[in-house]
Amino acid sequence: MIEETRLMLTMIPSKQKALKLRNAQKYDLRTQFAALCYRIRKDKVQVLLITSRGTGRWIIPKGWPMDGATPAKAAKVEAWEEAGVQGRVFSVCIGLYTYFKYVGEDRLPCMVAVFPLAVKRLSEEFPEAGARRRKWVSPKKAAKMVDQPELGQLIAQFDPRGLRP
Repeated sequence: MIEETRLMLTMIPSKQKALKLRNAQKYDLRTQFAALCYRIRKDKVQVLLITSRGTGRWIIPKGWPMDGATPAKAAKVEAWEEAGVQGRVFSVCIGLYTYFKYVGEDRLPCMVAVFPLAVKRLSEEFPEAGARRRKWVSPKKAAKMVDQPELGQLIAQFDPRGLRP
């Protein structure tokens, strides 16, 4: 199923338009955008995981849609705010995963669209620096560290060498 979804999504034109949220509240959308931050060292792919603020679980940077931003741009902003990442985000979604977001007493089902981000620089000072830890790991190890099975499968199969701008 994930492979079929990935194949379908790669056929979507990569020219994205900025979202217009109008009167919608961001929690009504229950859609989030994430950045799969990566680098290549000694011809090996590494992905960047961060800890969640609440439980300390290993995750990738993600957040709600942003008015006036494309999904890929929103993912890039989240990567900066949550992980101090600067780099190049690709506008093609490489996959989807689902999870439950807890907001107070509410359990919101969320679907997350993931965009690859080639990391050029990591800053030591960024908005959530004091609330999170970062760790570079192989895709295989990262897949085992995250809680969501769909995200784990997406990370395990990730190979940035086939990406096109």
